[in-house]
Amino acid sequence: MKTLIDSTNALIGGLAAIRQQFGVPEHFPPDVLAAAEVAARRAPTEHVDRTDRRFVTLDPATSTDLDQAFAVERSGADLLLHYAIADVAWFVDDGDVVDQEAWQRGTTLYLPDGKAGLYPPILAEGAASLLPAGPRPAVIFTTRIDPDGNVHLDGAERAIVRNTAKLAYDSVRDADLPPDFAELARRIEAAESRRGAARVDPPEQEVAAVEGGHFQLLFRPRLLAEDHNAALSLASNLAIADALLAARTGLFRVMPDPDQQAVLRLRQTARALGLHWPETATLVQFERALNPADSSHAAFMLAVRRASGGASYVPYREGVRPWHAPMAATYTHATAPLRRLADRYVIRAALAVANGRPVPAAVTAAFEALPAVMGRADARDGQVERAVVSLAEALVLQGSEGLSFEALVTDMDDHGLRIQLCEVPVTARVRGQGDKPGDRILVRLTSADPLRHTISFERIGGVS
Repeated sequence: MKTLIDSTNALIGGLAAIRQQFGVPEHFPPDVLAAAEVAARRAPTEHVDRTDRRFVTLDPATSTDLDQAFAVERSGADLLLHYAIADVAWFVDDGDVVDQEAWQRGTTLYLPDGKAGLYPPILAEGAASLLPAGPRPAVIFTTRIDPDGNVHLDGAERAIVRNTAKLAYDSVRDADLPPDFAELARRIEAAESRRGAARVDPPEQEVAAVEGGHFQLLFRPRLLAEDHNAALSLASNLAIADALLAARTGLFRVMPDPDQQAVLRLRQTARALGLHWPETATLVQFERALNPADSSHAAFMLAVRRASGGASYVPYREGVRPWHAPMAATYTHATAPLRRLADRYVIRAALAVANGRPVPAAVTAAFEALPAVMGRADARDGQVERAVVSLAEALVLQGSEGLSFEALVTDMDDHGLRIQLCEVPVTARVRGQGDKPGDRILVRLTSADPLRHTISFERIGGVS
């Protein structure tokens, strides 16, 4: 989820309720912690020494679970991206207690008041994390990017790497990064544009205090360094996906386009936010013109994420090309093994394929079981994210009970009208009769309960 910054600690009570409601784990069992402590002392023995290569990491300043480090070099007109990924599989064995616990969790859950990790901190924020404290075991994927942004997996190896600089999005300078860092990102973004990709990456949300003891929901502008860094991960995941598909194996991330009804709702949302979406422009074309630094644009980007059909995982099937519509490509997840269970197995498969070895049987079996496990984890992630956003919306509106708001109807079903407030980036439901999508109505806030993360409105009239 996109981080919702809570600098005033206004969400504490509501977040505690959300953690309890959705069973967010608070601790690791003692046997898991003990096994992780032993595993953290495991010395690498299958890794070549690549500590002479200048790897750096780029993350939020406070991050300690560092999945990726990178180096970039020229190869004629091509660029070579050496992407070092935390070698979690070196520390976690199939079927051990740490592995079993990870299968129960599926993903790391991030909330404004802290995270519930996939692996114990001694691994995720210690021995397996690519911190600059010392050499770390990793799997290096080398991806070749040609001048047009096409990618190809050139090789993969287990290696010892050294993170020479822990760089932060909000303070990094161009001089801190490899010389071709920006050029690599430009190539990947240009290739996305040619494919017709539509990656929607909204900025972070922030709850900020205002006068009178009230709060407002703001958007933190997304930094250029974040977009460039995301291009590195995208390039690697695309190259790995192609390699696995060619080898007739793998686990892929797939996602459909928003359906026609969802696109109609989004057009109404755009109207409610005061955005001009030309009738002749597709959703992809409109998305490319969005500026996440603009709060109305950012709110629409969040609406697009909510409107999509939802992403899922599928194993390789003969004759089927897995497709991720927003990426406009075959795609996989391999670059965040400290945060997603599936990545650990995709990495193992890609490492085997790149070196002409058979994929381990345990990995092939995992590909069949992971879609259900990751589906449950993704569902809980989504529930928690929606609850946190609802909590923030309730907090922002608390104290405004009895006030009226102009809203636009974006959709309707048996449960009533789905509305988008015109002055505040808040969506809600309200009972109504005779209204249809596109109508402007007046609603009155009847309740806003942060502890239960709920808000409710009543319709009080139409807007001519």
